[in-house]
Amino acid sequence: MKKFYVVVENGARYPMKQWLRDNPTFIPIGLDASTNTSHELRNGLKKSGWQHTVSETEELLFQQGIEIEEMLENVEIEQEDESPSFALEAHLRDFLAENIGTIRIFNKSLKVFVNQEGKDGIEYPCAVGFIDILAIDDEGNFYVFELKRSRGSDKVVGQLTRYMGWVASTIGKDKKVNGVIVANTIDDKLRYASSVIPNVSLFEYQLEFHLKEADKIKIS
Repeated sequence: MKKFYVVVENGARYPMKQWLRDNPTFIPIGLDASTNTSHELRNGLKKSGWQHTVSETEELLFQQGIEIEEMLENVEIEQEDESPSFALEAHLRDFLAENIGTIRIFNKSLKVFVNQEGKDGIEYPCAVGFIDILAIDDEGNFYVFELKRSRGSDKVVGQLTRYMGWVASTIGKDKKVNGVIVANTIDDKLRYASSVIPNVSLFEYQLEFHLKEADKIKIS
């Protein structure tokens, strides 16, 4: 299932429905950001003059007045793994967020961050993209989670440090900012790349399911 984002003048992108709810003056006439589907809202924005690009995993709607060619140079469209396991692994973020209290890093228990406006740290928007999960410990220190649904590449370090830098310079001032990479497989490139960055932890996850033969109806 594709995700829908709007891209605004400063290059930041936000989940389309949430952004429209927060900015209702941009909702196309006759539509509602809570009840209409993403496809209906996308079509309404396009009719209003918004430009539109599509990848295998995302659809981007560019605010009117944006030079799309220039903006695309600064917008990263990540291609997710389309392997058969991806459909199951796509729920990794939500599963981790729901069970964040069971994860201990540096012997600290965590909880999902919630800002003063009530926005939680799941797919947390910032000036340089979206943080998969933003968590804090009991002392208010931050943990930036970057999730890879398949094999982790050393490219993920650049994404993670970008988000860590933003947190450290804004909401995380005077607090320790830690990075957490979660992938199905952590390769040596990623191990070497992260080894020289303080406060970065690496985790691998496994998915398991079991089949049990169901009872049959007995016909006498």
